[in-house]
Amino acid sequence: MITRKQTRVALKPPESFLPLTPAVFHILVALGDGEAHGYAIMQEVAEKSRGAVRLGPGTLYGAVNRLLKDGLIEESEERPDPEMDDTRRRYYRLTDFGGRVLAAETKRMADLVKAARSTTAVRKMKPA
Repeated sequence: MITRKQTRVALKPPESFLPLTPAVFHILVALGDGEAHGYAIMQEVAEKSRGAVRLGPGTLYGAVNRLLKDGLIEESEERPDPEMDDTRRRYYRLTDFGGRVLAAETKRMADLVKAARSTTAVRKMKPA
């Protein structure tokens, strides 16, 4: 059954959420490979960014609440390993719509990088 909230979100084009904040982008990327709880998201963001991005709990959960409200992620009722899990942990996963928003943002960023690389200034620079 489709809820009214899901219908409202489905009416918005993914591009209406762009550009994403860096925190939101990294959270969606972290959830792109499957569901995770908050601490695991923070670890995944740090790992995938090679330590360049570290989300604090306030930033993470503020963004998670907004993503839940906007329908880009949802809370999962399932637990990967119930025996190894703390029942207080909440697991989150990317929704189909969240995946479309992530894909749209990835394309937008790739287009920006392509435009920047076509400039004379960037072509003259040697990679560090």
